Amino acid sequence: MPHTPAALALRRATVATRRYVDRWGASARALDALAALSCFALMILDVPGLARADNSLTGFTATLVLAAGASSLLLRRRASWVPYLVALVLLGWLTELTMIQFALYSLGRFRGRRVGITGTAVYIATAYALFHLPGWPAFYGDRLSDFLSLVVPIGVLASGVGIAAYRQDLVRALQAQRAETAALQAVQDERTSVARDVHDLVGRELTVLAVRAEVLAVRARGDERQKEFEELADTARRAHHTLNETIVRRADGRSATPGLEGLAGLAEESGRMGTAVELAVAPEAAALSPLRQTAVYRVVQECLTNAAKHAPGVPVTVSIAVTGRHLRIEVRNPLPAAPPDRAPVSTGTGLYSMEERVTSLGGTLAARRLSDAYEVVALLPAGLPA
Repeated sequence: MPHTPAALALRRATVATRRYVDRWGASARALDALAALSCFALMILDVPGLARADNSLTGFTATLVLAAGASSLLLRRRASWVPYLVALVLLGWLTELTMIQFALYSLGRFRGRRVGITGTAVYIATAYALFHLPGWPAFYGDRLSDFLSLVVPIGVLASGVGIAAYRQDLVRALQAQRAETAALQAVQDERTSVARDVHDLVGRELTVLAVRAEVLAVRARGDERQKEFEELADTARRAHHTLNETIVRRADGRSATPGLEGLAGLAEESGRMGTAVELAVAPEAAALSPLRQTAVYRVVQECLTNAAKHAPGVPVTVSIAVTGRHLRIEVRNPLPAAPPDRAPVSTGTGLYSMEERVTSLGGTLAARRLSDAYEVVALLPAGLPA
């Protein structure tokens, strides 16, 4: 389609309408109002017959009664029994079966299987009793079998659909809870990883400090500074001990997270997997603290993993730059022409891990899909002297 002003205006109007419908459809009140209006629209078709029947109603009053009955569906989430009881009243008074379908669906949808089955059984029993009342109009069949062949399927189908929707709601809620739990676990794992890195990196420096203080104490033996060096060594050892008691230890025996020196290995590994990596590291980045270097490694590692999953074979550009007081990590890859043949196996928690790693150092992380590429940008304080 040519990009004419009319075509562009139509496209913008379509997008705006779709967004409005999606936003409106996500509102529980809007859906309840839609259900009430739909029920009333179906019941209003019976107004001419109700006005002719012997029930003291005219066309106007019958419309008001049906509108009042349909409006009770606005309470179907908080008080599902209200529209259900109203539907039973309309069934006995006006032989109206439309309302009971919406009411039974609401019972099954918002109260579950047990309540839905109970409501259906009570409805069938009520209809059976009403059929045997003298003078009750049998508009849906003169014989009991004809009447029940309509009454029973209506109730069972409406309640069954509602119960199925209720189960789907439970499944979606469980999936959302699992996703939230996985995200929280990913954040906790990353915090533990950061704590382990702090333990390894800072602990190493404290050990070096303690050893050097002891050497200086030996050299200053007999000097007045000997006691000060010994106290310095004791302070470093106590700090190391406190670090061991406070920070999570590495129970699995893994080594510390690599820094910038490990990026070349990541690029080589990605190349063997079919994803070419163009790596650009600014020389100033070599002066970063070990903890910031581990953050760079973790972010690049997760980005390359995601690229291999969602865009296999597509080249990736990795840029590590120091601009003023900020460290910028940018990973970008073009969008693939077609999705992978197989859906990638992913827990969806990698972004949470990266964000936790970056924010723990006072930075920010943004992952976005551009028109022709996917880009991850992390900004954090470089921690270098100005």
